[in-house]
Amino acid sequence: MGLFLITFLFVHLGINLLVLLPDTSAFNIAAHFMGTNPIIKVFEVVLFSGFIIHIIYGLTLQVQNWMARPNRYKIEGWSHSSPFSKFMIHTAVIIFIFLVIHLADFYFKAKFGHLEEVLINGEPYHDMAALVLAKFKIIGFVIGYIFIFIILGFHLHHGFQSAFQSFGLNNKTYTPIIKNVGTLIAFILAIGYIIIPVAIYFL
Repeated sequence: MGLFLITFLFVHLGINLLVLLPDTSAFNIAAHFMGTNPIIKVFEVVLFSGFIIHIIYGLTLQVQNWMARPNRYKIEGWSHSSPFSKFMIHTAVIIFIFLVIHLADFYFKAKFGHLEEVLINGEPYHDMAALVLAKFKIIGFVIGYIFIFIILGFHLHHGFQSAFQSFGLNNKTYTPIIKNVGTLIAFILAIGYIIIPVAIYFL
């Protein structure tokens, strides 16, 4: 399920980058398509279900780990595992809080709120681009989004590797490759999402 969510993040990033174009029509058309296409709506349900399953699965594993070792060591063996794995539950909580705020700021406003409309090829579209551009002219939002996507990068760095471990792909041949690919994916997604608010704020 984690790999499905990573795929969604790449798709979402590709659409979001359209807002940086001089003409934001492509972004508004893409946002309209994502919000109205029946097939996308089905995937939307799958996506939200995936988030819920991912959260439940992660919490279950964390509770199992705590129960397996109720008496924590006085001195943690930091060399035995990466900092990314040790703080997965913490980064997950931060990402979940951000997700709720993000949905309230954009998704629910697009679905249930009142947005200005813009004519594109004679057809009315919600001006989602104007909403995004306005949000990222606020320095607090820019700093917040930079922070959260750094956290997301840390979360994905370990999460990608863990997804393959759950499939039993954990050996000397595959593990280094998976780690490197995970690092690359985490870096691309974190930087890709960070570029958007930074570019908008300074343009």
